[in-house]
Amino acid sequence: MKITKLLFIEPPKNYWFVMGEYLPPPTTLLILAAYIEKEIPDIEIDVLDSQAEKLNWNGLEKYIESSEPSMVLTSGFTCNVYSCARTFEISKKVNEDIVTVAGGIHFSTLPEESLIKFPEIDYIVRGEGEITIVELIKKLNNDGKIEKINGLSYKKNGKTINTQTRQLIKNLDKLPFPAYHLVEDNIKNYHFSMMAGKKTCYMILEGARGCDHRCSFCTQWHHWGGCWRSKSIKRITDEIEFLNETYGGVFLWLTDDHFKINMRGKKLYDELRKRKCKDDIMLFLQTRTDDVANNPDLVQKLREIGTYWIMCGVETPLEETLKEYKKETKKEDAYKAMNILKNNDIFSHAMFVIGSRKDTNDSIEQLIRFSLDIEPDFAIYTALTPFPGTIYYNIALKNGWIEDKNYANYDMAHAIMPTEKLTRKEVQLELLRCYQNFYGSYAKNLAGIFSKNKLKRTLYRHMAGQHVLSKFRRLI
Repeated sequence: MKITKLLFIEPPKNYWFVMGEYLPPPTTLLILAAYIEKEIPDIEIDVLDSQAEKLNWNGLEKYIESSEPSMVLTSGFTCNVYSCARTFEISKKVNEDIVTVAGGIHFSTLPEESLIKFPEIDYIVRGEGEITIVELIKKLNNDGKIEKINGLSYKKNGKTINTQTRQLIKNLDKLPFPAYHLVEDNIKNYHFSMMAGKKTCYMILEGARGCDHRCSFCTQWHHWGGCWRSKSIKRITDEIEFLNETYGGVFLWLTDDHFKINMRGKKLYDELRKRKCKDDIMLFLQTRTDDVANNPDLVQKLREIGTYWIMCGVETPLEETLKEYKKETKKEDAYKAMNILKNNDIFSHAMFVIGSRKDTNDSIEQLIRFSLDIEPDFAIYTALTPFPGTIYYNIALKNGWIEDKNYANYDMAHAIMPTEKLTRKEVQLELLRCYQNFYGSYAKNLAGIFSKNKLKRTLYRHMAGQHVLSKFRRLI
């Protein structure tokens, strides 16, 4: 079949209940679609966001039938692989000649397993996908010789073929803005209830790829080649301005795993001050505790340009566990970071991990006390999850620690492994205890609901309405 029409699909799926009800734009798909539009302008491209369109699986099947694509593409995290596979299965049911292409961290890490488990997948694009997908389409439309396309996995005569790893794009500024025009009808519907409410337009912005740290539980640095590549500050602010002026993007999540305040804080401040963005713009950044702790003056400048929310990976106060996680941070950094954020009226969001190999009831109690002591505005506790593509996955697999192999549960809310002293069920109970200690106080919740801080008000009203503690109880 000649490839004349692409259909990118965001499948029907349940989003992470810890963060509650939200509807994010399918930014990864829009980034890929924009690049293909640029490189192959005569090809027809459609993006279906099943969540935004409120389509179930039957609705998805009908859409594929009416759309008549020649290629269907989707991407997902480990917990979403079954949704991706079902999307391809339905595509083949509609028309077995539809070419199916999977991407993302999970499929990139486990291509052989994925091609065997999910025979409805024709091709897996490993790693950075833009150039690989374009080359695949061009080859399929010409001589069909795909063997020399780097970054591709597929089956041939019952054998998995993994071509050479593709080199990373050196200059990310060359990538076009995500193709938001392909989901324009749904732009006003994208929101993040917990963070900014349902009526605030929510958009995602990619400022960099990868990370130059080596956290043992993280997939990002491995997937992106073990390095950190940033778009220029001008390119980032161009996109902020574009999203704000063109689509009314007010709440912008800069998804870089490590913003690097020390390197980019002052530059972003200087550049954004020149722009014409509306005063109500809100930026959400992710970074490390030491990055905040070592740069209080730059944090203040970030607040002046609309940074209202910063998330930090605190993980644990225990030095031995921080070393196990290869975090290269200290618990003192967390104290400093939370104080700096509070002093600058920036909403502080701390992430914690329980379930390390040495964890006990006592060590998790220390983590709970610590999380209360540093007083973040918002705390998320997660169960250590051996995601494929992480150092921890390889160690856990080798030692037989992984008890739950249902990828749908790899959402950091389900306990996947026991520790040396705790069963998997006990780890799950400890995770509930973490949330009960932080959010179980009636007085604290009431104070949060009536807080003068708009974000804190929104958060606590959201947490009450979503019944997060009840949902964690159901996992036990």
